[in-house]
Amino acid sequence: MVMNPVTPSSSAEKQAQSSPPISAGPEGSQLKPKWDKIKSAGAAQSPLLGAAMFSPAVLYILLLIAAPFMLAIFYAFSDARIGSSEMHFVGLENFRSILQSPSFRKAVDNSIIFTVVAQVVVIICSTALAIALEKPFRGRGFIRFLILLPWVAPVSLGTIGFKWILDSIYSVITWLLIHIHLVSPLNPPMWLGEPGLAMGSVIAVHCWRLIPFSTVILLAGMTAIPKEIPEAAAIDGSGFWRTLFQISIPMMTPIISVAVLFGTIFTFTDMTVVYILTAGGPYDSTQTLPSLAFFTGIQGSDLAAGAAISLFLVPVLVVIAWGMLRVAHSAEVV
Repeated sequence: MVMNPVTPSSSAEKQAQSSPPISAGPEGSQLKPKWDKIKSAGAAQSPLLGAAMFSPAVLYILLLIAAPFMLAIFYAFSDARIGSSEMHFVGLENFRSILQSPSFRKAVDNSIIFTVVAQVVVIICSTALAIALEKPFRGRGFIRFLILLPWVAPVSLGTIGFKWILDSIYSVITWLLIHIHLVSPLNPPMWLGEPGLAMGSVIAVHCWRLIPFSTVILLAGMTAIPKEIPEAAAIDGSGFWRTLFQISIPMMTPIISVAVLFGTIFTFTDMTVVYILTAGGPYDSTQTLPSLAFFTGIQGSDLAAGAAISLFLVPVLVVIAWGMLRVAHSAEVV
């Protein structure tokens, strides 16, 4: 009768396979099971943990976005007014009256002009700043800090400062232009009192606030360009402008698109600058859709008309959001 002997090595292997994983202590004298890592891995895969971490974002969207949006739709089809306890369903009457309003048509035109001109100025200025701040130089960090101040500072504080700068009597710009004999002291410009100058002032202040945001985005995109490509172009005799328009800008097109889309949303939905500087005047020359909705619904006590005006922003914002998703998808690196 032949018996298969059990070697010590085979029994040790079976015991090692059946025992939990062990790790050496800090001094190598104690061995502990790695149950902590196993428990943490199981907790990370728990659906309850994922739901708990995702719930704050869901509550934020439901309470601060979805609920006001549904309430605006409800008001837009009613005759709700501030101070009135009665409310009736009126169908599309609010939308018909708004479309026939000259103030609404003027606000639509102003919103388009305000958004398009501001974005052109912002992209040009932010591109120039991103190019200037890309190369290292003495004091570059401090210059970047100064450029970011308009975006970090409260918009109301900065706009109030510009309201003093553009004042019809105490304007610093007017004082400077008078002293260099470019403007007559008997007929100074009314920066916030003339339709053309008022719209230009509003656009300039909004660009001052939005340029730092776009500069940061474009600077990040510009630093992501491989250095070998501009260096190879320089060796081949390519100058600054040719490198910029044929290499840098084409490679930064997805980043520029994201900056334009974000800037368009911020500009098209912003009413703070208009509200503080001109309140939509003079003669509705700077009135935009967000400011018109606020003045009609809150200050004019007509909640239904204000909600109907605000709903006209939804299709535009949906198209812009769809464009953002398409651009973000096309910019993904596979």
